[in-house]
Amino acid sequence: MAEMVELKAQKRETQGSRAARRMRAQGHLPGIVYGHKEDTVALSLVTEEVEWAIRHGARVVDLRTDGSTEKALIREVQWDPLGKEVLHIDFERVREDERVRVTVPVEIRGIPAGVTGGGVLDQPIHILHIESLPNNLPESIRVNVTELALGAAIHVRDLKLPPGVTALDPEDAVVVHVQAPQAEETPAPTEAGQAEPEVIGRQKAEEQEEA
Repeated sequence: MAEMVELKAQKRETQGSRAARRMRAQGHLPGIVYGHKEDTVALSLVTEEVEWAIRHGARVVDLRTDGSTEKALIREVQWDPLGKEVLHIDFERVREDERVRVTVPVEIRGIPAGVTGGGVLDQPIHILHIESLPNNLPESIRVNVTELALGAAIHVRDLKLPPGVTALDPEDAVVVHVQAPQAEETPAPTEAGQAEPEVIGRQKAEEQEEA
């Protein structure tokens, strides 16, 4: 479970791409907070603090704005095209007793026994949809595949989830399995004496030479 962090924010009046560029140049990040049938509020946050929270896997933060604090879920982060700089962040208001729905990455741990025996590991599900109280949200779901034999699979129903966390994906969905390697197809041999494909352009040239 990710640690809880506090982010300081200020309400901002100026909006638009030009104002956002000026903010980022000054070390601040534009964002918004919405939800619970309250007004959507435009925010200005310290870029360094937001990036620290993201690097440390924070999902729910204590958002401190103008002296008041509210719990908020990091709902969406917009990155630059290279994925290095945060451009904008969206928060959704939540309560401690309110179950929220998010997606978390599935992390594979170990080398399956079936792979050492010549099988191939396949992971159809990389992102899991879950529901949990805000303070119980995990950074990821880790799956130990060490004992996974050739032909065996781990389904959503087999996952060991943290207390209070519910998976929303179908129970019978395959998260990871070990398959037998597919045999490479050998091209069919060319029959001896097979006629060479007709090349129209060459045929016309030969007719002209004979004429």
